[in-house]
Amino acid sequence: MAVSGRRADPGRTVASDLKLTLAAYRHCESVTRAQAANFYYGIRLLPPPRRRAMCAVYAFARRVDDIGDGPLPREEKLRRLDVEAAALSALGASGLGAPAGADPVLAALADAHARFALPQGALGELIDGVRMDVDGVAYERFDDLVLYCRRVAGAIGRVCLAIFDTRTPAHAGERAPDRIEAEKLADDLGVALQLTNILRDVREDAENGRVYLPAEDLRRFGLIAAGEEERAPAVLVGIAHGQGGELEWLQALIRFEGARAQTWFRRGLALGSTLDRRSAACVLAMAGIYRRLLDRIEADPARALHERISLPASEKAWVAARSVLASERRSFGKALGWRA
Repeated sequence: MAVSGRRADPGRTVASDLKLTLAAYRHCESVTRAQAANFYYGIRLLPPPRRRAMCAVYAFARRVDDIGDGPLPREEKLRRLDVEAAALSALGASGLGAPAGADPVLAALADAHARFALPQGALGELIDGVRMDVDGVAYERFDDLVLYCRRVAGAIGRVCLAIFDTRTPAHAGERAPDRIEAEKLADDLGVALQLTNILRDVREDAENGRVYLPAEDLRRFGLIAAGEEERAPAVLVGIAHGQGGELEWLQALIRFEGARAQTWFRRGLALGSTLDRRSAACVLAMAGIYRRLLDRIEADPARALHERISLPASEKAWVAARSVLASERRSFGKALGWRA
């Protein structure tokens, strides 16, 4: 490209593009550190190129989630989601370089895609899941909720799998990990994480007019009657604020859904056996932090309805350290505290 009648220096252009790309990654890392403390404890265990790519994926997912959760009118939210979907369609078209003035999240994501062949269809599923939020989709059955969880979280698990380093057989005759099976496990683990998020945020979501708990379960536990599904947000808010005598019923429902989430964790945890040591440690750390969060919610649902349950930084660091040790020993269940 000519500038002021003079040929540009190719070396300088490449260096400039690299500088902009690294700046884009730094932006994504700052977003991840600030807004995804639970995930960052796992992400930081990865080698720098993979860690940067994970942060780019998170920053994009955060942007899409923020559109869905923001105060804009429905039509504008859907328009912005369409813009992000169009950006995905062009992902990687500009190569590894980040052009001047480029959106840092998309620049970093394009570079990550070029390096790790991110599955664009999975990122598109994330946008489809957020569209479900914008459209106010309700969930009659648990299977309906699982579809939503697969889109907003399971899909991200499959994207992360492209970034992780898969394990090579350690012994002659050992079968290499099956990619399709690994994708299923990554998807299952994403569902477990999203179910935990839902149980943590029951009151907050209800105050925003959203109920993710399946209507059939709300009826089963006596919280609403048939035909009262539209009242569910107000009912849950009232119970959380101590109005009515159904608090014990809601606590029982939360424990019921928590047991389901534990099942998804157990299934998804097998993903670690398909990954190299550092990638497995990353998965164990993220899953371990969320599983301990789920334990607290199940142990005291009433508290979870009154405050946002979280783990102290010291405990997250302990889980991350334990995950590194477990990944060395290939002892995944023990790392999360499960007994045989």
